[in-house]
Amino acid sequence: MNRRTLPLSQLRAFEAAARHRSFKQAAEELAVTPAAISHQVRELEALLGVALFERRIRQVVPTAAAEHLFPVLRRGFDSFAETLEALREQGNSGSVTLSCTPAFASQWLLPRLADFNARHPDIDLRINASEVPLDLSRSASLAIRYGMGPYLGHEAEVLAEDTFALVASPRLALAGYGDLQTVRHIVFDWYSSSLGLPSWQHWCQAVGGTTADLGASLTFSDESHAIQAAIAGQGVALLSLTLVKAELERGVLQVPFGPRLPGLRYQLVRHRRFAGHAELEQVAAWLRGAFAGMASEQSDAAKRGPAHH
Repeated sequence: MNRRTLPLSQLRAFEAAARHRSFKQAAEELAVTPAAISHQVRELEALLGVALFERRIRQVVPTAAAEHLFPVLRRGFDSFAETLEALREQGNSGSVTLSCTPAFASQWLLPRLADFNARHPDIDLRINASEVPLDLSRSASLAIRYGMGPYLGHEAEVLAEDTFALVASPRLALAGYGDLQTVRHIVFDWYSSSLGLPSWQHWCQAVGGTTADLGASLTFSDESHAIQAAIAGQGVALLSLTLVKAELERGVLQVPFGPRLPGLRYQLVRHRRFAGHAELEQVAAWLRGAFAGMASEQSDAAKRGPAHH
């Protein structure tokens, strides 16, 4: 059977009937009568020369031939729907959603948005700042995900490897490990405890101590609040150096001593169905450039040696 003679209407009716195992429900989905579904299925059976359903009282049961045909059609119709939706989204050009955590939005993204707006004034960028990952399959969307992956069904590329360190306000004048007993250590709740991120226990072990060497704790439910508390001199915090890069450069925070621990990866993630979306690609290219610029600045700073405040 060639493409020109494919019985598309009959195949669509059969797929709906097989999925629902009901002519009535298939008819409701396709906005026709049950008799029309039955007629189209019989036409398909006559064309193929095999029975596709056993007709029983108030029930239809797919035959072995139907069970063989159904998954092929289901995958095909699903693929059609996804591709057509992606094309429709491309037609609604100019709008891209960027999903990220609230801390990343406030600490990294917002200070750089002026540059994005200057470079791409015609792109309607929508920021979805939430700890809950956005479903990237429903619209032209990108996500900055913090983790190691994998992200099944998506394309992901690593933008940066993160590093954690003890940071504090210079006003605390911390001179060494023994001073930590005199200040609070700041803690914040990760939205996913299974990520395997550095903790105060890891940091203390790296310097040959234990968390008993620390002062009392101060806990926040939001990472951004923990950063602001550290800037205000309310205690020491174990933070992502990617997120507090600007504060370290301004001198409102410093790494007074201690080890630097490996964090996770900042990854640019998209659903495969939106590959080639013009505006989405422009936002992705800008994000790559911004991360690359940050890495270059860090490399130059490392070559110059530590700053003195």
